[in-house]
Amino acid sequence: MPLPALVPPGPPLTPAQTERGSRHLLLAEIGVDGQRRLRNARVLVVGAGGLGAPVLQYLAAAGVGTIGIVDDDVVDVSNLQRQVIHRSVDVGRPKVDSARDAVAALDPDIRVNVQRVRLTSENVDEILRDYDVVVDGTDNFPTRYLVNDACVRLGLPEVWGSVLRFDAQTTVFWGRHGVELRDLFPSPPAPDEVPSCAEAGVLGALCGQVGSIMATEVVKLVTGTGETLLGRVLVVDALRGRWTEVPLAARPTARPRSEEPAMSDVPVVTAPELVRRLAAREAGTDDFLLIDVREPAEHAQASIPGAVLVPLGTVFDGTALADLPRDREIVVHCQVGARSLTAAKILRGAGFDASNVDGGILAWMDAR
Repeated sequence: MPLPALVPPGPPLTPAQTERGSRHLLLAEIGVDGQRRLRNARVLVVGAGGLGAPVLQYLAAAGVGTIGIVDDDVVDVSNLQRQVIHRSVDVGRPKVDSARDAVAALDPDIRVNVQRVRLTSENVDEILRDYDVVVDGTDNFPTRYLVNDACVRLGLPEVWGSVLRFDAQTTVFWGRHGVELRDLFPSPPAPDEVPSCAEAGVLGALCGQVGSIMATEVVKLVTGTGETLLGRVLVVDALRGRWTEVPLAARPTARPRSEEPAMSDVPVVTAPELVRRLAAREAGTDDFLLIDVREPAEHAQASIPGAVLVPLGTVFDGTALADLPRDREIVVHCQVGARSLTAAKILRGAGFDASNVDGGILAWMDAR
């Protein structure tokens, strides 16, 4: 949705800043005024990992005047596959130091504030309150909820993203405008319910795709340019090269956050188990509904016999829920298991008995 510019213009650009930002100045939607807003902006990036790395690079290149970096980790050689702000020589260094040096190398005029700390309920408000925009590039649910809840309290917009395996999601939350993380995921999953990148893997280049989109959202918020992702979630399936837009609205009957119930674990159905259960269902000794939350073109190209197509967008916006049974188990699958896990969590939060097919249709194909 169109929003006014978040940050007022700063001082006139220096000749060096004018030359550096010349390609922005040529854009009527940004121009000198927008570039001065970027130079006056304060943006905090939480996490200097797979998503934070490209975000930091493009915010620095865009000329954001003050960039904060929060991360308590050190660079590991396994990070270099996707965390492109770090180099081999940085292995063993704190990520905030490596990222700070990379930002300074791009533009020495940028003020970089680094904090090598783990965010907690005691320090999060104090750290976030000095910024205009917060970017969440973290990879764990407790921190995601901690950051978003703080942004809601402080009235800050938050650019959010999540990547796992070949799937990703990104959006803008802003409690002041009625949309926050708990409208997408009402409560955190149980510990160990969702695998980490270290456990499940992640396509490195996908982090760059999503991180670039997140940096673009920051630029739009700061300058008041274009239409942000507020109220919309981009869902990315890198294997299929498909981007799906899903509407997101505040839950009209949402209870106070302190009263949110803990979400039940999402049961896992393995691919070999699904093969056995499909055969049992055919024989009349098992009963469940198998739904496919991919897009129609994906379902038409390859599908599991007996699976009912229920695109993820219809689960997000609630239009599919009226047609789903509440007296049968619902087994959810997608391509590799990430989108279906999201759908299963939403369904369970709405009172359905839902489980997720680990590995999706690709694992089922291997298990037949």
